[in-house]
Amino acid sequence: MRSKRCSSAPEQASLPWHAPGLVAGVDEAGRGPLAGPVVAAAVILDELRPIEGLADSKKLTARQRERLYDQIRAHALCCSVAEASVEEIDRLNILRATLLAMQRAVQGLRLRPARVLVDGNRLPVLDVPGDAVVGGDATVAAISAASILAKVTRDRWCESVHAQYPAYGFATHKGYGTAMHLEALRQHGASPLHRRSFAPVARSLLSSNHEG
Repeated sequence: MRSKRCSSAPEQASLPWHAPGLVAGVDEAGRGPLAGPVVAAAVILDELRPIEGLADSKKLTARQRERLYDQIRAHALCCSVAEASVEEIDRLNILRATLLAMQRAVQGLRLRPARVLVDGNRLPVLDVPGDAVVGGDATVAAISAASILAKVTRDRWCESVHAQYPAYGFATHKGYGTAMHLEALRQHGASPLHRRSFAPVARSLLSSNHEG
């Protein structure tokens, strides 16, 4: 069945012309950083076990995200986290890699949803009906939950690789192109974790080649 795009308000998610069944929310983290995988999550919440405080992960503190991460893992009917690697990002481009990670997250769900709600205006290839919901991470609980799982998972990855590549400061900037990160690229060049298709990384590689 073909997926469709929709930027409708979240209260329309249960309108009667939609087939009944489980609804999965999907979101990603890590499209903008210069390094590391892009991570996507899919979550089917349990209506009988609501989780208080769900919101767009970017509006929450790290401590709030960690607390909600544990609650989502404990109370959701099922959830799945997947990623697309740096190599896939460089080969496919970041948009296609993000959609691939989202597709993998939905496919990884233990339960098959009747419908999928994806944050943003683009849908991955799905074998179930889906809607793209602009601003869904702030207004649809299942998408908010997915955004939190994806964000915490990616942040933990950044912290885990910091010890291996301390010069870049991944634990601090989480891979984003901050002044600190750009200066580290200028001084040390790109690591194997960096996305070579992203302009600041490509420039550092070009500079290193010229210096060599």
